[in-house]
Amino acid sequence: MIDVREGGIWVYAERRGDSFLPVSLELMGKAREIADRLGVELTALTVGRDGGAGAQLRRYGPDHVLELAHPLLTTYDAKAYATAISAELRRSKPSTLLLGATRNGQDLAGRLAIRMRTGLTAHVTALELDDRQNLIGWVPGFGGGIEAGVSCPVRRPQMVTVKPGVFPLPESGTPTGDVTKVVPELSEKDVGSRRISFEPKGSTVDLTRAGVIVVGGRGTGGDFTRIERLAHLLGGEVGATRVATDAGWVERDRMIGQTGVITHPELALVFGASGAVQFTVGIEGANTVIAVNRDPAAPIFDHADLGIVGDLGPVVDSLLRALAA
Repeated sequence: MIDVREGGIWVYAERRGDSFLPVSLELMGKAREIADRLGVELTALTVGRDGGAGAQLRRYGPDHVLELAHPLLTTYDAKAYATAISAELRRSKPSTLLLGATRNGQDLAGRLAIRMRTGLTAHVTALELDDRQNLIGWVPGFGGGIEAGVSCPVRRPQMVTVKPGVFPLPESGTPTGDVTKVVPELSEKDVGSRRISFEPKGSTVDLTRAGVIVVGGRGTGGDFTRIERLAHLLGGEVGATRVATDAGWVERDRMIGQTGVITHPELALVFGASGAVQFTVGIEGANTVIAVNRDPAAPIFDHADLGIVGDLGPVVDSLLRALAA
């Protein structure tokens, strides 16, 4: 069995097939930094049907890679994954568990926190240590009125979910650490669902890697035709506020902000978004932000390098004509 020093930091490395989601690798970089400051070991935890995929994680600086491999873990199942992982958490007693705030990551984190009787800080946009070496996760709250620092000083493990794109993607290096495969004790009763069939979603978008993002909000009224055309001409991607995705105007993968994705584009063009902090936290990493809104007092202008007060339609149409020419 793997020899993980009690009090170490674990990162749940979420898989998509035989590769890992970028947010998991982003967390590896930040976790390595925190582990070095605390003088503890870093373990990357991966779950799946077979062992072997975890060897990729050795290039991102872990002291250990732990693979939980079992035929019942072929695809994500909340009950089975929580059962297998919680058993390892109880055995090894890490001080901290970091997960990506993906759909499955958030689902899993809540279940693990209940099983471990510990706290969970969700949708974190920054991490730091306090003077007692407790982990503090910073989360915007109360409609943007405050930014709350949340810690879990008593229970362990400290658990945090972090949005994709919050931390930079570390460069891969020389493989480090050992890889250990563990076969969890699972049976059919530990599986909560059965996959009957699978229909691929089709194309997916990763806004965390986009160089140009054209964002539409409530002010579009649901018409994203201009937004999509402008994004195409700029070689960028379409983004949206929560209002737009909740209304079904744009698919949820394109939602930017605290409950969406954190982006770092060279250019963000924002049309018809008021600028609530839950959204603006998603574009803070942009090199240049240009905003268009009819309300001169809209908070979005506090975050923009260039602001235009007016209807978005004529502004976008002018840009489209100029680019087309």
